[in-house]
Amino acid sequence: MNQKLITSPIPQLVKQQREFFRTEQTQSLSFRLEQLTKLKQAIVDRQEAIVRAAKADLGRPAFEAYFEIATLGEINLALKQLKNWVKPQRVKSPIDQFPAAAWIQPDPLGVVLIIGPWNYPFQLIISPLVGAIAAGNCAILKPSEHAPETSRVVAELIAATFDPDYVAVAEGDVNVSQQLLAEKFDHIFFTGGTAVGRIVMAAAAQHLTPVTLELGGKSPCIVDGNIHLDRAAKRIAWGKFINTGQTCIAPDYLLVQRQIKPDLVDRIKYHIKEFYGADPAKSPDYGRIIHRQHFDRLIACLDRGEIVLGGEYNPADRYLAPTLIDGVTWDDPVMQEEIFGPILPILTYDTLEDAISQVNARPKPLALYFFSQDRDRQEQILRTTSSGGVCINDTVMQVGVNALPFGGVGESGMGSYHGKASFNTFSHFKSVLRREFWLDLGWRYAPYTAQGLAQIKKIVTG
Repeated sequence: MNQKLITSPIPQLVKQQREFFRTEQTQSLSFRLEQLTKLKQAIVDRQEAIVRAAKADLGRPAFEAYFEIATLGEINLALKQLKNWVKPQRVKSPIDQFPAAAWIQPDPLGVVLIIGPWNYPFQLIISPLVGAIAAGNCAILKPSEHAPETSRVVAELIAATFDPDYVAVAEGDVNVSQQLLAEKFDHIFFTGGTAVGRIVMAAAAQHLTPVTLELGGKSPCIVDGNIHLDRAAKRIAWGKFINTGQTCIAPDYLLVQRQIKPDLVDRIKYHIKEFYGADPAKSPDYGRIIHRQHFDRLIACLDRGEIVLGGEYNPADRYLAPTLIDGVTWDDPVMQEEIFGPILPILTYDTLEDAISQVNARPKPLALYFFSQDRDRQEQILRTTSSGGVCINDTVMQVGVNALPFGGVGESGMGSYHGKASFNTFSHFKSVLRREFWLDLGWRYAPYTAQGLAQIKKIVTG
């Protein structure tokens, strides 16, 4: 934990935030809008620092580093729509409740914890914060220690923008995470791997704290024969190898209709070379693996199957070339868990029903990609598969639609965010009924009569 930015022990910090939340300052619309505006300006002022940090942590080119700053779109949407989001929603009360009014009002949860990942270490911790602020909460952020330069930028930005009694950053390793998880929060928002997600959920259960888990999984990319071959190949190659494959919604594996596999693979090879040149190690547009442990895990995935492109690596700078592996089976190590790196295994299918069966035999993925111009087959995929989200005829771009809730299902996560979904995640929608005194029909009070029984029967049975 950065002692220069946070001088209080974590239990004291949580206590201070809870006390500040009880002042009700965070609940006013004007306060929320003011804080979102401050956050927006702080990001704008530090764009170059954010880009440099992404380069230092992940070897990211500036173009991809600006994906981190895309969280400005979330802020702009919240600034535009928050006045509508906070409005109570009137609902109709039945005639037997007359005179009465009923409504649903969004309330802030209180003090929330947001734990960020290392792959998009700025965007994926600041974007949930937008929802927490918009909903009227206090928040503690825990950036990933595996992206130390970005963690430093996040800590500096937050300390310069907000009072720690309102929003604060706790930097550090797993020991800091354990200290945080020992505290009682009103919501925990975690982005990361499934194994750590289980730890977070178990810790939250000790306090009955609700959680949002943004995890991952093996997101399939199913390719039908009825496609625009070159554009499909280009979009697949881009979605897989941006950020060196370290994207939670990257296509994890190809499941290709058998007859078109040779042509599709050839075009993917072509576009990889078009993107990164003959030697991607020298490309300014190709990043590096985050740390040595993850690098070693990826190298172990190269042992099975036939490498048809790439496979070169250099431990000294954690370089692993964009790699295509053919001839793999579901039993090979590369197909046992989410790859989260620049390795694309290739499997085939004969009928779409066969492909669907193979996908449905595995845990539900965070994303599912389907390439086909056949609308009936598109509908078949939507109807017969389950995933956090679906993108048809492209990859990764679904995350850029702020109006679409983003989240997993089953082992790929629970809960969602982006746009109004972020506001909803960090709100409790409280149901309210208000009765008036000026009329009381008396039908519900004892002693009960035959007329009263007939009336309650009518109310209950409709």
